[in-house]
Amino acid sequence: MKHSIFLVFFSISILCLNAQQPDSLNNKYQNAAEKLLSTEGKLVIGGYGEVHYNQPFSSTVRSNGTLDVHRMVMLLGYNFNSRTQFVSELEFEHVSEVFVEQAFLQHKINNYFNLRAGLLLIPMGIVNEYHEPTTFNGVERPLVDSKISPTTWREIGLGFSGNFIPASLKYQAYLVNGFNGYKAGAGTLNGNNGFRSGRQKGAESYISSPNYTGKIEYYGIRGLNLGLSGYFGKTQSTLYNGLNETNVAGLAKADSSVTNISMVGVDARYNLGGFQMRGQLYYTAIGNTEQYNKFTAKSGVKNDLGSAMSGYYVEAGYNVLKFVSNTNTELVPFVRYENYNTHQATAGTLAKNKAYNNNVITSGLTCKLAKGVVVKADLQFVKSEAASEYSKVFNAGVGVMF
Repeated sequence: MKHSIFLVFFSISILCLNAQQPDSLNNKYQNAAEKLLSTEGKLVIGGYGEVHYNQPFSSTVRSNGTLDVHRMVMLLGYNFNSRTQFVSELEFEHVSEVFVEQAFLQHKINNYFNLRAGLLLIPMGIVNEYHEPTTFNGVERPLVDSKISPTTWREIGLGFSGNFIPASLKYQAYLVNGFNGYKAGAGTLNGNNGFRSGRQKGAESYISSPNYTGKIEYYGIRGLNLGLSGYFGKTQSTLYNGLNETNVAGLAKADSSVTNISMVGVDARYNLGGFQMRGQLYYTAIGNTEQYNKFTAKSGVKNDLGSAMSGYYVEAGYNVLKFVSNTNTELVPFVRYENYNTHQATAGTLAKNKAYNNNVITSGLTCKLAKGVVVKADLQFVKSEAASEYSKVFNAGVGVMF
């Protein structure tokens, strides 16, 4: 196994040394949908995809690896005129699952102000918006962006986006439906998965109270991009549907089935010469969890949703081909450290679960053969506060974006 891992890393290095395609760095970023919006013509297309190999390994237990067409995504857009555009993102996961990841209409009011409505990405952090395989290091997305901000997180809503070009600011502000917290007589949120199971994804979504989300990005310093994002509101509950406003007991019951959410994120990306650095921090305060856990308990077993969640990562890499003549291809060794804790705090008598506090170290190589083509490999080490040693996984993959 060790010889195979070495061979993969060596092969990626040789592949990059022989490539000759340019790829530049910038601090004003565009995801796949934004690239479509900036493309001229009536009907515009794009896409991205990635194929992964994941191999757990240890000194005592033998495990099979998995090979997966993790996702293939087609983007279709239509420019009705210079001001009104439509973008859709259709995703096939693991070959057999189909999702609509984005589907929104954008109307340009002026050079600084756009109206958007439809199925929108929640603008939290980096990866939830910039999740194409060529935009981040590592084969898999950072675990913080799965456990704390449940990438890919999208909901139906409307709002505004744009750029204040003189101030080098990009902004987004949306009114959206919230997480499904209680439906069909059961709660969906817990300490292990956080909010991930509550994403409604635009699939026959319901709303009992609106939520608010927004982000500001500053890109006025060469190589630097800073982001501040937020999400505020309540989880949704079907118990409010058809409830008489004078039904005090019914309202109290419905109130016990929801939680309040205040999520704040800060992120930074910085490129200097061959150095590439990024970091991200999330903190989420969750209200009413003591009542929610009691209400959603099953067979006397209390639910364990925490009253606060947190997560962060810091990452550094260096393009070792930066000063090599006759090639602008990138070969980036990188290392990332992250921590996520879905029991940063708990309410009432609920004890913190040490298994929910995890440290993750990921180190590997990213080779950008051409603009829109990437080959990756990494080793990932994960250890919870409750574990005695790190679990280890070798990952390799290829990705494209066009």
